Amino acid sequence: GITSIQNMDGNYYQLDILRELEADGALPIRVRVPYLLTPDTDPRHVRIAADWRQEFQSDFITCDFVKLFADGVVESGTAVMVDGYSDAPGKNGTPLFFSDSMNAAVELADSLGLQVAVHAIGDGAVRQVLDAYEAARKANGARDSRHRIEHVELLHDDDFPRFRELGAVASMQPPHPPGAMDFPVSTYLPRIGEAREDTAFRSRELLEAGVPVVFSSDWPVARLSPMAGIQAAVTRKPWRQGGKDQSVTLDQALNAYTAAGAWVEFREGTKGRLAPGYLADIAILDADLDAVPAERLGNVAAAVTICNGRIVYRSDAAEHS
Repeated sequence: GITSIQNMDGNYYQLDILRELEADGALPIRVRVPYLLTPDTDPRHVRIAADWRQEFQSDFITCDFVKLFADGVVESGTAVMVDGYSDAPGKNGTPLFFSDSMNAAVELADSLGLQVAVHAIGDGAVRQVLDAYEAARKANGARDSRHRIEHVELLHDDDFPRFRELGAVASMQPPHPPGAMDFPVSTYLPRIGEAREDTAFRSRELLEAGVPVVFSSDWPVARLSPMAGIQAAVTRKPWRQGGKDQSVTLDQALNAYTAAGAWVEFREGTKGRLAPGYLADIAILDADLDAVPAERLGNVAAAVTICNGRIVYRSDAAEHS
């Protein structure tokens, strides 16, 4: 049921293989790959991404954005926090980039018309990335950049309005919230503390505030299935009585996995919805989603997948129907 992916950990070698597959007519899916800038790389290397953008720009393969990692994860204490960890006072996590280096990389990418996507999980890392996006806007002027922050697990109240002000995109993964699907609460909630619970995984709040929100899998960290993610998004429960409800509607979840995903690629005029003139990228499911109980949405599967007008997958049941 998947017709487009964004491989957030790609490289030139993968792009070259994908190009060979496309030339052989053997690539059954559209793939977008970033240029990955590591903390030990000179920010000026972002210019390589502009070269890759020219080299890889086809119907099935694009490389037109830059990926960075700002921090690690909460469970290991490597996510960067504003006010430290509840179970380790005084420890905030260490940023992977110095702010000057991140700002330089983001400003250069922005000046070249490249989108930027940064992994940021802790509220301190999210703040650092928002600061970089703000610096790029001041340096280069406002534009339709659609710069993204990947994960946004913790978002400080002071930074919440900055998402909309800066036009930043929240790229979130519904199976990630502990207890929602795959991850236990026991290794997460003690780290952030009860006072920060309502600032975690704020998908519903961001949507209601008019912030662009896109959903994805983060596979292989979490399940690949979009339907599993949709189930997690619509059935999510607060961790405690009186906690904020961050569940979303079925329509909101579907949009975040389809039309919003196309929009964040700057391809909202060609894919992401069924409409005249759009690409024939279609997933036909084996059930009517409106008739399926929310807690069973993850069991829904693709019967037929069509990419670029070609059937690339057909389930056994569909084969014999």
